[in-house]
Amino acid sequence: MSVEGGTRQLEYEDQNHNHITLVSVDEGVEQVVVSCEGEVDTADYAGVIGKHAGHLPLWAFCTNSDKTRPGRAMKALLGEFDSSKARDVGLLHELSAAIRDQVGYVKGATHATTSAEEAMAAGSGVCQDHAHIFLGLARELDVPARYVSGYLMMNDRVDQEASHAWAEAHVEGLGWVGFDISNGISPDERYVRVATGRDYREAAPITGRTQGARDSGLEVRLSVEQQQQ
Repeated sequence: MSVEGGTRQLEYEDQNHNHITLVSVDEGVEQVVVSCEGEVDTADYAGVIGKHAGHLPLWAFCTNSDKTRPGRAMKALLGEFDSSKARDVGLLHELSAAIRDQVGYVKGATHATTSAEEAMAAGSGVCQDHAHIFLGLARELDVPARYVSGYLMMNDRVDQEASHAWAEAHVEGLGWVGFDISNGISPDERYVRVATGRDYREAAPITGRTQGARDSGLEVRLSVEQQQQ
């Protein structure tokens, strides 16, 4: 990672087992550029991450945030499922499919502050909304669940979508299992996990806070190439 227009201040591991780099903006700078590059070895494990690691106990991932808390629309969908089978991986796949059926993927339909319930009621959203809805409903079933931010390599291009989001649920006997609700699959070798958290705010690849700036914006560019070895 390299930084232009800023200075690295501190690096640490947060409560979600994410590696954090704190950067301060240099005085008088109008633009900060953060560039990250490297090689990532991936494999297809059918979405199974395995045993829990990190500083938070599993029960912490059963608590909903303002972003994921179910309302009337989400609870109506949940009523179609047998809660006694909540910890069965098959039911979680069915839940993922039901969310995808009822909430169409529409770019620009929502924004970063949209809640899961708002997207569910509107019937449209993006990967962030799909993940938040899944988290809210899984937790309502007392299944630990977390948000994942990262990247998905599209096979037909080098320049990719800026980022991707999916969910992971903790299943007895398997550990953490990934669910890409937007694409209807579990993550495979095309996925790169960057960070996890209880919702988007805890797992966003870049977050920032400014004082005194009148205008601010964020531009993201991503390139991914596959190499066979």
